[in-house]
Amino acid sequence: MASTILIAIGVLFNLFGCIGLIRLPDVYNRLQSATKTVTLGTWSILIGVLVRYGFIDIGVKALIAIPILFFVATVSAHALVRGSYIFGIPLGKKSVKDDYKEQYEK
Repeated sequence: MASTILIAIGVLFNLFGCIGLIRLPDVYNRLQSATKTVTLGTWSILIGVLVRYGFIDIGVKALIAIPILFFVATVSAHALVRGSYIFGIPLGKKSVKDDYKEQYEK
């Protein structure tokens, strides 16, 4: 029962992340939505798999995948955002803060 709830929560997070990819205004917000989806949604699904199957092969693989996903998702999202900024993709019209402006201003 607990595993089903965790997996359902993960699927909902993934669904909301997909909606965010469609509805958010610029690449920076979309990448933030995608990163949150991976870290929260996929983690919840993997923890649900671990709870469901225990510490057999599939549960251990799910447990190993959690920290790998955390580091890969955050580092790749940061690299994509930074590359997009350097390439010159503008922020959305309603963005209020530009943390990279001072660093890349010449």
